[in-house]
Amino acid sequence: MTAVLDTTTGTPPEDATPEVVLASWPARAGALAVDTLPGLGVLATTALLAFTAPADGWERWMFVAAFAVTFLLMAVNRLVLPIVTGWTLGRALFAIAVRIGADGAAPGVVRLAVRDIAHLLDTASLFIGWLWPLWDRRHRTFADLLARTEVRRVPAPHRDMRRLVAKVLAGAAVACVAAVALGYGVVYRHERAVDTARDQVAVAGPRIVEEMLSYGVDTMPEDFARAQALTTDGYRDQLIAQQQAVQGANPTSNEYWAVNSAVLTNPPVTPDRVSMLLAMQGQRGTNPDDMKFITATVQVEFEKSSDGQWKVANLTVLKRPLMNQAGQ
Repeated sequence: MTAVLDTTTGTPPEDATPEVVLASWPARAGALAVDTLPGLGVLATTALLAFTAPADGWERWMFVAAFAVTFLLMAVNRLVLPIVTGWTLGRALFAIAVRIGADGAAPGVVRLAVRDIAHLLDTASLFIGWLWPLWDRRHRTFADLLARTEVRRVPAPHRDMRRLVAKVLAGAAVACVAAVALGYGVVYRHERAVDTARDQVAVAGPRIVEEMLSYGVDTMPEDFARAQALTTDGYRDQLIAQQQAVQGANPTSNEYWAVNSAVLTNPPVTPDRVSMLLAMQGQRGTNPDDMKFITATVQVEFEKSSDGQWKVANLTVLKRPLMNQAGQ
């Protein structure tokens, strides 16, 4: 209602009420953008990084915690600050406020929460609800109609809101960049290292096992020394004991080659440890009349040494060698 001047004094009468000025659509859109876009940017970033992080790793829990804190801060801004200060961050910047219908009272937490949830209807209606204030007499969205609220222009707060909003936007940008940098440094680089380890062992693993298991009766010391160099310190003593048993049991030439191999996913592949399943074939002896063909299946644990070389950390025979006489 427009105030009427007292004709004798030139001042408004005591019972005059100030004129209600409804918020414009650009002001409402700007306030909503300030209130939601920075938080949504952080939420989207942390959610994507949480999904790509290892399921049992601390990285996922850290991204989930960042997501939860950001969501809580957005809820405080939209639901609590209007009760405590009368503003959200965006509405303070554009000097607008949510009021209840005709009496202009400030809404409570429940009504504000219902109104924010009802904004889903504004979006689900192909965004028509967000455009409804352009032709509604009271500049209301569908959410305003359901919550019986409207947005009005009010006196701006005394605080410099532009500087505060700039700090919030900068903080959200820094949070997104920090999360992405951490995701790259911890998650993406780890996955790249795992892929590299898998590819390296897939190529080099079969050859390492072939060299470790093959030896000639005339070159046995050199072949055994080469095999020992292909193992880790923890597994070398076990291999040496096996080699000594071979030397004391009328040894003959033994040659293996891998006919099939596969990198195992259980136990999980890490940048410095990979498990592989190998189907081996070979031949024992050099005399064609006494030569025997060999088949065996082994599981091999490979470990990357300090110099970047893959070495055998353990070898388990899953299917004992079967020998057939040549020609059978």
